[in-house]
Amino acid sequence: MRYRRSNTSGATYFFTVNLADRTNSLLTYRIGALREAVRTVKHHHPFHIIAWVVLPEHLHAVWTMPDHDSDYSTRWRLIKRHFSTSIEHVETTTPSRRRKNERCIWQRRFWEHQIRDEKDLQNHVDYVHINPVKHGYCRLASEWPYSSIHRAIRQGIVTPDWASEPDLVTPSGESRPQPRRLG
Repeated sequence: MRYRRSNTSGATYFFTVNLADRTNSLLTYRIGALREAVRTVKHHHPFHIIAWVVLPEHLHAVWTMPDHDSDYSTRWRLIKRHFSTSIEHVETTTPSRRRKNERCIWQRRFWEHQIRDEKDLQNHVDYVHINPVKHGYCRLASEWPYSSIHRAIRQGIVTPDWASEPDLVTPSGESRPQPRRLG
């Protein structure tokens, strides 16, 4: 089956990437291996990270691709591969995955959305940052250690107490009270 994906060079995209086993906490348990995989791939296949959050079993990211490049699928494939080859084998592998010489760590695909405008971008960045609160891992987004919200706080874009209620932020941009922003 061929999936239709947006392929606009230089565009900004929102991604959701999941582990195959949604009860696993491998991504936060092996956060160092994930960070190294991203660094390695980003070095060889550049992209700009606008926002990122890693939860135990899934992650969300907002990237801007280079002006001449739209191949985010290769980047995700390589990030998944680098991560998978750097950690120990603890998962059960299905016969289908064994035939394809794949490990059973990641869901085979990912979800992407091409950002349409500044409002869409802000809605998705907010969604990335509020996700740990939404899933009950912390009370404030700034309490979650695996999030680019810390960069936004250092840059003075948001306050440390930004959006402590998970229903404030949705990627579709429904009406919600405004999160506390600086400036």
